[in-house]
Amino acid sequence: MRTVALGDKRVGPGQPVYVIAEIGGNFIRAEDGFRLIDLAIAAGVDAVKVQTFRAETLTTRSAIFDMENTGVVSQWELFRKFELSDATHREVFDYARSKGMFIFSTPTHSTDVDMLEGLGVLAHKIGSDDAVNIPLLKHVARTGKPVLLSTGMCTMSEVRRSVDAILEEGNDQLILFHCTTNYPTHAESVNLGAMVAMQREFRLPVGYSDHTLGTDVSYAAAVLGATILEFHFTHDKNAEGPDHMLSKDPAETAELVRKVRVLPTILGDGVKRPMATEMNTRRNNRKSLVLTADVKAGEKINPANMTIMRPGYGIPCEHYYSILGKTAGRDLKADDVLNWEDIF
Repeated sequence: MRTVALGDKRVGPGQPVYVIAEIGGNFIRAEDGFRLIDLAIAAGVDAVKVQTFRAETLTTRSAIFDMENTGVVSQWELFRKFELSDATHREVFDYARSKGMFIFSTPTHSTDVDMLEGLGVLAHKIGSDDAVNIPLLKHVARTGKPVLLSTGMCTMSEVRRSVDAILEEGNDQLILFHCTTNYPTHAESVNLGAMVAMQREFRLPVGYSDHTLGTDVSYAAAVLGATILEFHFTHDKNAEGPDHMLSKDPAETAELVRKVRVLPTILGDGVKRPMATEMNTRRNNRKSLVLTADVKAGEKINPANMTIMRPGYGIPCEHYYSILGKTAGRDLKADDVLNWEDIF
């Protein structure tokens, strides 16, 4: 399975879990975006992401949202309120780059892609709402930049069709996200098993785009092999806006990052063997064959004069039955730990 470069880091097998803080939708003013970037950097994430949309190219005026985080509202009015100007995009991108933070965005229309290309973006994210928007996928693929594709609301065959559409454009820099398009997503709808199925289906990096509350599901995804995590990020879950309530705050994010950073050490290499740190304990705490009575040279070892006890540096206890009936090669005393040279 290949890895994909996002800036100076790579995503895929053998790499640390890549963590993206989605700040788009949680700010309007550039200054607020700067604050979120600073908080995300302090929490230790690898990248921040914004959302690039224009109400006029995204939705009809009759479309509505009917979700837990929004209630029933006009999509056009909500998108219009939170769309970022080209100037704000540039300010936020320049600020992130000045801080050494990788930044990219989710475009929703070909004109968004073109604007982001003008900013020198190094990757594009496709949201679940456009997961089967083949013309947009092809337009993004033709940039030659990495494409991060969320697959909420998709069947596996739809994911395959979209992957093929991107690969057909000669772009194999593709990362997939399992996702559930509920805001927020509750436990019964997470279905992390589908992420594992995608890992089997595609020879591509696969991760998880998280809309759940808290950090448990993101961490579980990492344990199951997610190579990349994405989630909404906020300074205050009670701030105005539909995404703050389902976002992770700085404390949650820092704790999640800490846990996934140590995960490769915890998981290890998968080879079942005594660890080097166990060897002294193995010697002291394993059990050996031990005499319970004095035994003269030439006498037989039997259940009346031998038992199993610590420590573990004698004949291992699993040889109990094969040692019964053996002959002592020298005089031995009760409480002696039997060694191979003591018997024949």
